[in-house]
Amino acid sequence: MSHDYLSETPLLDYENPAIQKLIAQRGWAALSDGERIGAAYDFVRNEILFGYNSDDALPASQVLADGYGQCNTKGTLLMALLRGLGIPCRFHGFTIDKGLQRGVVPELVYPLAPRNIIHSWVEVQYRGEWLELEGFILDQDVLSALQAAFPERSSLCAYGAGTDCLQAPNVAWTGQSTYIQKTGINRDFGVFDSPDAFYAGHRQLTGFRGLIYRLVIRHWMNRRVAQMRAGRVPTIPGGDNNLVPARSISIEKDAV
Repeated sequence: MSHDYLSETPLLDYENPAIQKLIAQRGWAALSDGERIGAAYDFVRNEILFGYNSDDALPASQVLADGYGQCNTKGTLLMALLRGLGIPCRFHGFTIDKGLQRGVVPELVYPLAPRNIIHSWVEVQYRGEWLELEGFILDQDVLSALQAAFPERSSLCAYGAGTDCLQAPNVAWTGQSTYIQKTGINRDFGVFDSPDAFYAGHRQLTGFRGLIYRLVIRHWMNRRVAQMRAGRVPTIPGGDNNLVPARSISIEKDAV
């Protein structure tokens, strides 16, 4: 099977004028490969705020215009920036247990959320190996708020975070893999050349439930994230039992 890790696609629309303007204004093309990865990564991590868009399968240019995103949409933008900078990258699809989103998803509607939520990270080719980039999902202000709210905790799987090292998670680009939601993963779909290829066969929240999410629930979630960013982290009922990964769920891997 041949693979193409540099092509533009409808979702990875890096020739879009807004994306090209960003790359040119920041001077990223003049950097070394490692610096290019780091510049794109840091931009997506902190200048694209953690939040919930209208759909997972949005073009990178729309995510950039929104100015916010979650794992899947921020990943699409990161991939477009990397490919626009000549850095090979690919998509790795998963699901996470919905408990990872508890605290962001309001308690009133949490029981209605699907048990397994589509998740992804970006894999980038650097120095002859594939590195896994997931630590860009939470912007620093959200992460700092969680660290301040749970100063004694090392493991947290809620509020959009899934880590066993909350106070010092591996989220900065240093030429190594980064993670911030890994402990919530419960199913592995494998790697794909692009998000387009993944979403062709894996979608979530369609029909009426998807409409309610787009029109109402995601805006509610985004207001809660904004409150978290300001240091007001909502309380999750049930205590510590709802702050740790669902360890009883084994990770399944699909053949691709």
